[in-house]
Amino acid sequence: MKITVYKYLIVVSVFAIAMGFLESAVVVYLRALYYPLGFTFPLNNMSPLIAKVELVREAATILMLVATGYLAGKTKLERLAWFVYAFAVWDLVYYLGLYICLAWPTSLNTWDILFLIPLPWVGPVWSVYAIAALMLLGGLYVIYECSQNSYFKISKGKWFALWTGVSICLVAFMLDYLHYSSAAHWLNILLGDGFMQANLNGYVPTQFNVPLFLSGYFTMAAPIVYSIYQSFKKQLI
Repeated sequence: MKITVYKYLIVVSVFAIAMGFLESAVVVYLRALYYPLGFTFPLNNMSPLIAKVELVREAATILMLVATGYLAGKTKLERLAWFVYAFAVWDLVYYLGLYICLAWPTSLNTWDILFLIPLPWVGPVWSVYAIAALMLLGGLYVIYECSQNSYFKISKGKWFALWTGVSICLVAFMLDYLHYSSAAHWLNILLGDGFMQANLNGYVPTQFNVPLFLSGYFTMAAPIVYSIYQSFKKQLI
């Protein structure tokens, strides 16, 4: 990598680490208020104001990571790679921060609610670590390739595999909640109000579809691993 890229790598990493701990600090405060005896499902009711603020906070978090990628990269692909890298570091540090502050999660099989937009995403912590590790690997690979060749591109076939894998994993994260709620109920979630109170009250995750998740995960991983293999092979020739 060029010296400039190393500087960006340090700056973006520091930002993502700080942001990850900030995110975990917010959750520490929320759990002190709503889960003084420890976090468990079903979720406790939040006030309408706090619930709306939480949704906006999640959206703001993504926008901050998007802005980081935009500032660090020069091309669309490079900006996406920096966003993916920052997202991965942020996610990993977030759970590390929770573990340091709360000794949580207690195991890799611990369930967590990962995101609320557009529907609740739930899954075991190991699945989050797996996704973050893949994002870290893929982001760094593209950043490296873009630093060597400003015209570097990803083929349409690889893009198709990546987005197909992403879509499958998203379905896997949302599937348990979709099973819990009727079609009319989750449509009301998308269009209605009182999101946290009415729509998550009583919900307890029951089953994470591991085969579905792994099928999406390996569909994503295949083009990343193959691309890295191709790059490594070229350097040996």
